[in-house]
Amino acid sequence: MPWWQAVVLGLVQGLSEFLPISSSGHLRLVPWAFGWESLSESHRRAFDVALHFGTLIAVVAYFRNDLRRYVVDGLSALGRRPASADGRLAWYFVVSALPAAVIGFVLESRFDDWFGDPGPIAVSLIVFGLLLLWADTRGRRDRELDSVGLRDALLIGFAQVLALNPGTSRSGITITAGRLLGLRREAAARFAFVMGIPVIAGAFAFEMLGLVSDGIPDGLLSTMAIGVVTAGASGWLAVWGTLRLVTTRTFAPFVVYRCLLGAVVLVALAF
Repeated sequence: MPWWQAVVLGLVQGLSEFLPISSSGHLRLVPWAFGWESLSESHRRAFDVALHFGTLIAVVAYFRNDLRRYVVDGLSALGRRPASADGRLAWYFVVSALPAAVIGFVLESRFDDWFGDPGPIAVSLIVFGLLLLWADTRGRRDRELDSVGLRDALLIGFAQVLALNPGTSRSGITITAGRLLGLRREAAARFAFVMGIPVIAGAFAFEMLGLVSDGIPDGLLSTMAIGVVTAGASGWLAVWGTLRLVTTRTFAPFVVYRCLLGAVVLVALAF
């Protein structure tokens, strides 16, 4: 893999992992659009490890202070009655990750087989983009993050299962669920980003086991390093930019982008 392809894919992963536009969909569409699909399976799996590591570093670095508080209060909540708001929220983040972890372990490869082609991805970009717009604009949504309860965490967690479908967007569908449950835009985005940490970490760990078993393909170490850096830097910017944007704007710009991209892909397939 040339270094510039590693830069492009790292940027795509970092930005689309946290912007509600679908990282898995973009990582399939970009190689398809530019004819980069000659990458071997072993190279692709190894590079996926690097990309997930980069985005994991980005989100942990951005929320490091929040995570420190959640870990401390979450562990304290085990022996404290009643638990603090942050202590309860810490365990709700864990609960929200369980549905996607369990179902993804069983069905992830099947979702790729069923919906991993450009056509289904394009349709998913449009459909779930319009769903995000509907959820974002239907009535008043003013709940804060500390109002999240167990029911909310489970519902958002089951919504995250839909992100196994390439083109849905993990952050997009969890933000959609959060908005439908009445969370403010920033609260919904924060919950979506933090609840994604266990999922991203789990994907990294699972792929890392395969990499340790198979070894790093020859000549890929330097491009993996480039992927880590570019995915990490662009991922941090995506989190920062999204949280700043949604304090004063809706998610409509992301919906417009999703619909345009989906339409372009469908037209390209038609001709």
